[in-house]
Amino acid sequence: MSPLNAKPVSARVLDAAIAWQLSLDSGEGNPMAREEFAKWHAADEEHARAWRQLGMLDQRFSVASGPARSALLLGLALFAGERYGQLDYWLADQRTATGEQRTLRLTDGTLINLNTHSAVDVRFDEKQRRIVLQAGEILVETGHNDARPFIVETREGHLRALGTRFLVKREEQGTRLSVLQSAVAARPESGQDEQILKEGQQVLMRRDGLGPLLALNPGADAWTRGMLVVDNARLADLVSELGRYRRGHLGVADEVADLRITGSFPLHDTDLALSALLPTLPVAIERHTPWWVILVARAESKAKP
Repeated sequence: MSPLNAKPVSARVLDAAIAWQLSLDSGEGNPMAREEFAKWHAADEEHARAWRQLGMLDQRFSVASGPARSALLLGLALFAGERYGQLDYWLADQRTATGEQRTLRLTDGTLINLNTHSAVDVRFDEKQRRIVLQAGEILVETGHNDARPFIVETREGHLRALGTRFLVKREEQGTRLSVLQSAVAARPESGQDEQILKEGQQVLMRRDGLGPLLALNPGADAWTRGMLVVDNARLADLVSELGRYRRGHLGVADEVADLRITGSFPLHDTDLALSALLPTLPVAIERHTPWWVILVARAESKAKP
């Protein structure tokens, strides 16, 4: 199978593969690092596929070495993204880079906040106001002096605003809708009927239907103020979310993945956010390279019976 026809890999897995490539090529890959890489490579078929695809691209730059090679490897993130599933992101009308957030004001007065690594297309015409969310997460506050329907579209379906403020997030399992004010009508791609969600509700929308209605998470929109708010969250889930705001691989060892944490963490300084965990949890931060950071059990915790 040629690279162009290879099955796409997710942006997060691709970033991790590039981080491993940089780490191992830097000469700083000690035996423990190589052992961790082997575990990562074997943990998921998508990891192995991303590594193979990255190797195909890396062959094109095999003449480079040293700093030039590192720069070219970082450039693979953009190149591989175009080849392996992020073309819609790069061609979108508006997008943010990893760690960037931005606010757009549309012609009808609607405000759209784009979260990290997010992309939207704006498709307004005489009949409707349509936003296509290609990647990431947005907060929408609709303008109220326009009679045209306001719709957010994703691969999983359509969300029709009913004079409202709401969040839309692309996740691996589907599209998550969180209603902050008023109401939103959700219609999955393969469905004919809409279901109305009211203020304080959230739902995961798949192409074939809607999941159960759930209460809105506390601080769901805190990212618009540069913060991540969690309540009794798994450490692995917190680290995964922080990883969306930084390049490279941010991981957590299995022995501490299920620890629980409550608090608020800054998104624009993820190193500070990680450091804030140390007084609360029995963890340590291993920084193998600037692109590969992992949370592990603190030494004294490992020594306990």
